Amino acid sequence: MKKTASLSVKDWSPDDQPREKLLAKGMRALSDAELLAIILGSGSREESVVGLAQRILSSVNHNIDQLGKLSVKQLIADFKGVGEAKAVSIVAALEFGKRRKTENVFSQNQIRCSMDIYHYFFPLLGDLQYEEFWAIYLNRANRIIGRLKISQGGVSETSVDPRLIFKEGINLLATGIIICHNHPSGNRKPSHQDTVITKNIKQGAEILGMYLLDHLILCGGTYYSFVDEGKI
Repeated sequence: MKKTASLSVKDWSPDDQPREKLLAKGMRALSDAELLAIILGSGSREESVVGLAQRILSSVNHNIDQLGKLSVKQLIADFKGVGEAKAVSIVAALEFGKRRKTENVFSQNQIRCSMDIYHYFFPLLGDLQYEEFWAIYLNRANRIIGRLKISQGGVSETSVDPRLIFKEGINLLATGIIICHNHPSGNRKPSHQDTVITKNIKQGAEILGMYLLDHLILCGGTYYSFVDEGKI
């Protein structure tokens, strides 16, 4: 059945109704637009909910990662037919997905390589438009025993107090420390300040009987590992 602007979703063929299609065929049968349509819940008199979902996805080149970077205010301002309720639903659903990824890594509870660190931190830092600096703490088996946000800064930098990192490590009786921050600028190359901070934290940790195992810089869908690059 041909879909038109005046045609209600309820009047479509069952194969074209996102919720019914999910129940009949499972989640994998749905396109990204159909999944987003379920989150949106409804369209408008001028546009079906699937049409609205397709328009939103088209604006970010069907890149869900880019969609996750849009704020509630941006969604409301950029898309006719998206009010506060729809915008909040989109942002909340995508955030829930990020947290699921984080919990998956945390449940494994062991860091084996830089890619594990990346998968752990990307849901936390990947979409931010400002810098944050985090530390995770590990025992002798490289299992995560805690984490701490050290600081939050502007677009280009954030200040870091190593004493906060070491204090939490001592409290947790940690053996290893991994630090991570993001570069919203899109340049994954470490700055001079990044290099200095890494050196200072490495030296301070060793004095306290701990080891800096890596420093990761997240940048979009990629990262820079000080260990992989032979800088630690």
